[in-house]
Amino acid sequence: MNSLEVAASSAWWLHAGAALILVLHVAGGTIALLSGAAALTFRKGSRRHRIAGNVFFGSMLVMGAIAAAVAPFLLSPEGEPKWFDSLAGTFTCYLVATGWVTIRRKAGTIGQFEVAACLFAAILAAVAVMFGVQAANSPTGSLGGFGAQGYYTFGGLIALAAALDLNVILRGGVFGVPRLSRHLWRLCVALFIAAGAFFFGQQRVMPEFIQGSGFLAIPPFATLALMVFWLLRLRLAKVFKRIAGKRARRPRTAARPI
Repeated sequence: MNSLEVAASSAWWLHAGAALILVLHVAGGTIALLSGAAALTFRKGSRRHRIAGNVFFGSMLVMGAIAAAVAPFLLSPEGEPKWFDSLAGTFTCYLVATGWVTIRRKAGTIGQFEVAACLFAAILAAVAVMFGVQAANSPTGSLGGFGAQGYYTFGGLIALAAALDLNVILRGGVFGVPRLSRHLWRLCVALFIAAGAFFFGQQRVMPEFIQGSGFLAIPPFATLALMVFWLLRLRLAKVFKRIAGKRARRPRTAARPI
């Protein structure tokens, strides 16, 4: 997120408010990146994992909410509000909230939150497509610094999340591996968005020798790699248990006397 500029002639409380917003956003993002990385490395279900997850949940909501609210007041090089950044912040909050509630909710149950989240995601997807149409019809072929394809792709991702919400609602909840997978991928995608926003979008605050370097892509995509690893491990855990069980039940041949 860019700095929220305030005119020099503005009242002191406007300057103080802009500074506070920036501090909260940066602090929330920093804590979110550190706690998210910790949650991915700690043993799943352990006390340290739960603590790191709760810290990640709170800090991501602070960072995402500020980004979503402030981005429309920031201007792209074309002088347009940064609607894409606002969408990303809003979607991040949605992912964090639904992922966190999934693991806090009793397995195999749903509530009003899931229904509201599904409707919210469906509306957000429609808004993303609407922005894409505006971008496609604009003289520059973009809106807020992003082209129509970016909005359509993002809208498709949000629509997919809404469809998965609907599936959970129709099934009356999730349990077991699907429940853990839903919790995992939503929080990991949210962490990927946050890491990408920092390592790709805030390069000007980094040392000059690393600006534009491909090394900046490592942290965000490492998040996706870890997500895939844990999802595969969850899905294949039963397979490995069956193989181990068959080996344990297999009768051992008696040793022949010499």
